[in-house]
Amino acid sequence: MLTISIQAGGQSSRMGEDKALKTFLGRPLIQRVIERLTPIADEIIVTTNRLEDYLFLNLRLISDLKPGRGALGGLYTAIASAAHPIVAVVACDMPFASATLIETASRLLVEEESDVVIAKNEEGYEPLHAVYRRETCMPAIESAIDADQWKVIAWFPHVKVRVLTPEEMKQADPSGLAFWNVNTPEEFAKAEQIALA
Repeated sequence: MLTISIQAGGQSSRMGEDKALKTFLGRPLIQRVIERLTPIADEIIVTTNRLEDYLFLNLRLISDLKPGRGALGGLYTAIASAAHPIVAVVACDMPFASATLIETASRLLVEEESDVVIAKNEEGYEPLHAVYRRETCMPAIESAIDADQWKVIAWFPHVKVRVLTPEEMKQADPSGLAFWNVNTPEEFAKAEQIALA
């Protein structure tokens, strides 16, 4: 059973407006992300501190359980608020978020009894398009927050992390666009062009 948590808590400083609500091909970007992932989800939740802005989605909206703790606090909120044992956490600004990739990661999490299944590239891990085991990740993240750690992956040494291989990623996400998050108006326009192609 899979909960998908869409993170809509960022500042969107480079965009100059809320990225999640910016129109992408005629509707808010967050709506596109949700529609891409709905077919595989048993539950979809949205984490945001601006609940009233997202009421139109008719989904369960959750404010930070650990206010002021940045991305790590957001991750904790997503995992702690999930109704199901497996939680996929996805950023609201990924127009090509991949249901296939999340399905692959969820399957590996169960088969290999991992706690986190995540992609990693030359820039590092992709924690906002990854799958987590609620039972083991929640206490590990809480301990990291209590220890005043801020890095979103600070707690990884305490759980079993399975990194997706380049082959697994290519097979599940042939376009290689799943992890692309749009931060500027230029990137937004380019993503719309690719989506229409």
